[in-house]
Amino acid sequence: MKAEHLKTGEDAEAACCKYLKSQGLKLIDKNFSCRNGEIDLIMLDNETLVFVEVRFRKNNMFGGGLESITYTKQKKLRYTAELFLQQNSQYKNARFDVVSMSKKTQTVFNRQRYTFNWVTNAF
Repeated sequence: MKAEHLKTGEDAEAACCKYLKSQGLKLIDKNFSCRNGEIDLIMLDNETLVFVEVRFRKNNMFGGGLESITYTKQKKLRYTAELFLQQNSQYKNARFDVVSMSKKTQTVFNRQRYTFNWVTNAF
């Protein structure tokens, strides 16, 4: 059985993917990784490839999801994105987005609902 925090992360990424699809983006890949990092979602927004970092927080006691994207994390994301682009040279335009998520206070039909703060061109 998976640890609860891993299941929560997977659930948040799935909800984020569904949300971004509803906004018109198309899923290309998820959890693309190399030895230096991982990109949660890779999506296509018209002609632009979008590397999406999903940040879920149960609460903001230790800062929100956006504040948790440090310079070191950005560097790892850039390195991993460069590797993806080397392997997929058909994409010419790319950007980095961050989606910070938190739980809403109520659920519908036993399914957890989230709030989304989607920042395009985050860094």
